[in-house]
Order: sequence, then structure tokens, then C-alpha cells
Amino acid sequence: MQDKSSEGLAAGNISFRYGKSADWILRGINLTVKPGERVGLIGPSGCGKSTLARIIAGYERPLEGEVLLNGSPLPKKGYCPVQMIYQHPEQAVNPRWKMEKILCEAWTPDAELLKDMGIEREWLKRWPAELSGGELQRFLIARVLGPQTRFLVCDEISTMLDVITQAQVWEILLKAAERQELGMLVVTHNMALAKRVCTRIVSLPEINGAEYR
Repeated sequence: MQDKSSEGLAAGNISFRYGKSADWILRGINLTVKPGERVGLIGPSGCGKSTLARIIAGYERPLEGEVLLNGSPLPKKGYCPVQMIYQHPEQAVNPRWKMEKILCEAWTPDAELLKDMGIEREWLKRWPAELSGGELQRFLIARVLGPQTRFLVCDEISTMLDVITQAQVWEILLKAAERQELGMLVVTHNMALAKRVCTRIVSLPEINGAEYR
């Protein structure tokens, strides 16, 4: 039987820098996200939030420390239960693929999810460049909500959107996260947003260089 204390997504003693002579961007970071928990990671631009997000999602390797999912390393092959949503959705898609192929690359969302996401059926035949930022972000959210997903890492996902679209995207995402009991790491510099959508808030500058409790 699995130890309940190991359940969740845990970054342990994470340190990172670009080059041996460079300053440390992250030093001794400890951070956990439990199933169903929404943790806000806040801090000013340039403090290392996005770097830590990529490490936790498995897209970057730390120089020290490790990221564990339910006590084990993140899988290196197949569909990863930790999925990331990016600030710039156009950078996370293949511009040579139409949206239906992009959406169904890992799994095929059903009509109910597409409706919940506000995705029109005719959008599936379009190229990424033919969609607005808000429309494209809806696709990327639907794409990461596969049945095997357990945690989401959201890196400033609404910063580039207008206020109305921001509210729509977060409403959609939070409903989906509640339905699937997903844990979420919400990376933002916006304290008001963090207070609105998160169950717990962590300041990266405060935990950088010291153990977080």
C-alpha cells in the first residue's frame, strides 16, 4: 500500500543555474502540490518562476534535487500525468498541423469537453494562426485534460489575454480541475489572481535559498 504522505507532486531541494560560472537561479527549493490542491507560485518577473515550472513539469532537469510524483520520478516515456499549459499558446503547437491533429495528438476529447471549453466544431479544421490567443488557449487546456492527467502546471496562462477571456479561461479550467480532482501549480505575478483561484500561495523569493515548510 502506498504511503499517503508521498501522494502528490513534490520538488525536493531543487537548484538550477545556466552555466557553471552563472549565479544560481534556484537554490534548495522545496515545494509540494497535493491532489486537488491549487498552489499559487508568485513572484516578480525574472525570479525563476517559469524555470521552476519547467523543472516540475519535467521539461528541464535540475542540477540538484529531484521531482517526484507519488514518491517516484516522473515517467520518461508515454503520457505524463503532469501536464503544462504555457503563457504563449502559439509556442506550444506545431504551426503546420491543423487544430484537430494538435488536439488529438495524445488523446481524443469528447464532445462534452469541447462544449465545456467553448470550442466550436469548425475550429478543428483551422490552422493555429487562424485562431485568437483565447481560442488557441482553450484548445491547449482541452489537450492536457486527458484521463491520465493528475497535475497541471499553469505558467502565466492568462497574462496575454484580455480581461473577459481571462475570466472565461479560468472558469473553464477550474471546473475541469474540480471534475478530475487535479492538483494545480499556478505560476503568476498577479497576487489578486492567485487569491482568487488558489487554495494556497507560495512566494518564490521567500523559499528560494531556504526550505519551504
